[in-house]
Amino acid sequence: MELKYAKSKSAIIGLAAVLVVVALAVYLAVRDGAGDPRTAMRAIAAADSKPAFAAASAVEGSYAHYRQQHDGAPSPGVEVIVQGSDYSAAQDMSPRTLTELGGERGEFVETGESGTIEWEVEVPATGLYHLAIRYYPVAGKSSAIERSLLIDGELPFDSARNLMFHRIWRNELDAIVQDNRGNDLRPRQIEAPRWQETFVRDAEGYYQEPYAFYLTEGRHTLSLVSLREPMAIEWIALRQSEAPPMYEELAAAYEAAGYQATSGQTIKVQGEDAIYKSSPTLYPTTDRSSPATEPYHVSKIRMNTIGGNNWRSPGQWIAWEVDVPEDGLYELAIKSRQELLRGTYSTRSLWIDGEIPFQEAATIPFFYHSDWQMSVPGDGQAPYLFYLTRGKHELKLEVTLGAIAPLLLEVEQSLLEINAMYRKILMITGNVPDPYRDYQLDKQIPDMVAVFREQSDILYAVSEELEQLTGEKSDKTAILNKTAYQLADMADRPQSVQQRLGQYKINAGSVGAWILEVREQPLEIDYLMLMSPDAKLPRADAATPRKLFHEASSFMYSFFEDYDTIGSASEEGEPVTVWIGTGRDQAQVLKAMIDDTFTPLTGIGVNLKLVSQDVLLRASLAGEGPDVALQVGNDAPVNFGMRSAAEDLSVYPGFDELMTQFRDSAFVPYRYDGKVFALPEQQIFNMLFYRKDILDELGLDVPQTWDDVYAMIPVLQKHHMELALPIAQTTGVPVLEVNRAYAMLLYQNGGEFYLNNGAKSGMDTQIGLDAFKQWADFYTSYKLPIIFDFPMRFRTGEMPIGIQDYTFYNYLTVSAPEIKGLWEFVPVPGLPQPDGSIRRDVASGGTAAIMLQQSTNKDAAWAFLKWWVSKDAQVRFGREMEGLMGAAARYPTANIEALRELPWPARDYESLEAQWAWVAGVPEVPGGYFTGRHLDNALREVLNNGTNTADALYDYVQEIDYEIAQKREEFNLDGVD
Repeated sequence: MELKYAKSKSAIIGLAAVLVVVALAVYLAVRDGAGDPRTAMRAIAAADSKPAFAAASAVEGSYAHYRQQHDGAPSPGVEVIVQGSDYSAAQDMSPRTLTELGGERGEFVETGESGTIEWEVEVPATGLYHLAIRYYPVAGKSSAIERSLLIDGELPFDSARNLMFHRIWRNELDAIVQDNRGNDLRPRQIEAPRWQETFVRDAEGYYQEPYAFYLTEGRHTLSLVSLREPMAIEWIALRQSEAPPMYEELAAAYEAAGYQATSGQTIKVQGEDAIYKSSPTLYPTTDRSSPATEPYHVSKIRMNTIGGNNWRSPGQWIAWEVDVPEDGLYELAIKSRQELLRGTYSTRSLWIDGEIPFQEAATIPFFYHSDWQMSVPGDGQAPYLFYLTRGKHELKLEVTLGAIAPLLLEVEQSLLEINAMYRKILMITGNVPDPYRDYQLDKQIPDMVAVFREQSDILYAVSEELEQLTGEKSDKTAILNKTAYQLADMADRPQSVQQRLGQYKINAGSVGAWILEVREQPLEIDYLMLMSPDAKLPRADAATPRKLFHEASSFMYSFFEDYDTIGSASEEGEPVTVWIGTGRDQAQVLKAMIDDTFTPLTGIGVNLKLVSQDVLLRASLAGEGPDVALQVGNDAPVNFGMRSAAEDLSVYPGFDELMTQFRDSAFVPYRYDGKVFALPEQQIFNMLFYRKDILDELGLDVPQTWDDVYAMIPVLQKHHMELALPIAQTTGVPVLEVNRAYAMLLYQNGGEFYLNNGAKSGMDTQIGLDAFKQWADFYTSYKLPIIFDFPMRFRTGEMPIGIQDYTFYNYLTVSAPEIKGLWEFVPVPGLPQPDGSIRRDVASGGTAAIMLQQSTNKDAAWAFLKWWVSKDAQVRFGREMEGLMGAAARYPTANIEALRELPWPARDYESLEAQWAWVAGVPEVPGGYFTGRHLDNALREVLNNGTNTADALYDYVQEIDYEIAQKREEFNLDGVD
């Protein structure tokens, strides 16, 4: 019977395998088409690029407006050079004069990460000048260098506030290392600083040409204001940037010079072998979707591509070195894949030996396709030819917006106008307008209809232009058309506006998302080829039989290969088992740090596993847990410790010294009954975020005290705007944390959450009751919303001010480009003290690292924990995560010195430091999980049923005290009051 069942099962499996193979064969045959190896070759015509400053978005303060003001000004053909060491003044900075740097001798000036440095310059003739600078990226916090430029003490235009100067990065090792499972390890990126000459350009990529500055004849002052990172400067020059010739002119010059095409030459450079990059995010990546990717392995991970979604921001570049065998003319082929940007295309500028060879090479488009393509830049009729001499040359591809740039400028400015009009309407109708009331909005806002019609026309025009550029209609044009239609219809029927505000807001959000998507320009590269015109172009993808074999083999190996295990590069020492519960990227960064730092220093091997933290307690109780668990929630350590599952770390050598690296508040959630059950990794606390433009428009100052907040709320509400207080996450969390708004008010008034060593809640004291009433009054008396989408409402301006945890900064930096420079964050409001200071206490959350009590290798586990939370490890992990995933992944480390070393702009770090001094931890006690839950219940009792605040809180505190008493009895703790 068992034999018959086994045979039947084998037959079913065999039949299923055959069906899978047949289905794959049909699918791949259809997708592969005729399989002509030349079909992937496509000459790419460079798109025409309009002058961005001629766009209708030339609003006051923009660079477009600045250029229009000085339209027709001459461009003097003179050059003025000012040596960096000849600076005339410095404020809040102590510049250093250097005589040797970066392998060169001379006189240079090193500027700090904050402050201002000035130079006096004598301009010989009135006109427009480009500004060039020769700089060296001295050691800092591993982020891009940012400066503001002032001319005669004033900002020439808004975007001169954020000028970017890139650092240079490379792979740490020339060869890619493999782990003990035969998989390639992602190479670590390290700085490769060198002197660079660059023109001052738009950091957002909207303008292909360098900025042109208007200067009159005579003496002027040039000032660089440091926003982030130090750098050394050799000279600053006022000169003209020479535009490259058109390809037709260059081809004629080639023919006149007698340059001949080479024959039979093919030089291939793998994408992952790039010598330099502008960002540490541009590391080699892996692709297992095609057997034609080089290098290839059917089951192992191979670092065989570069770029992808990481290579999407304007200004990012990757450079390769090619060794040319003979002088002559070559074609360029790029095996690439652009599978992320549907409905438009990704654009790159080609630089050869530091110069763009001809104008068409400045905007090379790569169109959407899900498969690998062999792209050969050309004019649509024939490929472009490049003259190269024998020897080594540098090819560089830089992200640029190309012909999309003026369209983005138009839409971005249109969105600001749409949001501004939305706020004006909101000031009259409120958030929930009466659908049956005629607000006569067209009379109360006289320009409303005109604005709707103008912005509709702009969006329709952008949609048509985008369709012409891409040759198709898509979801990108659909978003613009939908919004334009609504605006036009509301202009025709202004009486319907109040009924359509919800959809109006949704459409505005969609346009904001459109800007984010179109502005990103992803591209993945397998390899580049310089080839003679008579050389055979290889096909980009594999033929159908090879694809079929690849898919079938991959399916088979998936039963044997474990892609979730993080392999090791070392087998040294007695291993420590460590669980990490975040993503694979974080695990791989940590594993690389362990292999090249921790294990060589200590001789201790580490077995790192990517495991969900949900199973940690169950695994520990079953005796299958790790030695160390990382990134566990604040509620876990004390709960583990009470159950004798977590080790008391305060008894280990070096603990007292280790504590000095953190603020005492970071240990509060992990300390109980004289024991400490965890070391802090992250500490997250609240800051006050506000829109500078809207507060200025309303004539409001940033509130410093709660009295200022009470005075501000009526002004906001008069204009139908609101202030946001933090609301605890109530869904998808195992334990509801205490509300941080209440915690902030409680701590600022000197209260505590627990009394008698955690035996009783402290919320029913007079301070606790008063803080609860103050908190509830924000919702009952001042009618603040309790449910809201703060990110969206902050962007639209409906909530121009709010208290959120400081990681919201990361979201705004990456996801809200339309309000860049229009917002700030500062310490929260507080209570004035007799000495004139303001008490600004806030509660904190975070994650921790624990050692399980069942560990059999506790000394090695302690050594690992000390290393992991140390300054050096936290700084490197934070920098590499930001390098890997961008500014959205900026790491909120709890280590004091480590946070100082992470790439925060100087001014923003000062605000963080000022608030961090007031951070207080929330203790964890037995039964404490009831505190957050019943605090939320008490608030809702007041809001929903109108119960007196003292009665509501007192009733729920009794429930909390009862649960605490039950748990203390369960764990035999001394809970006598």
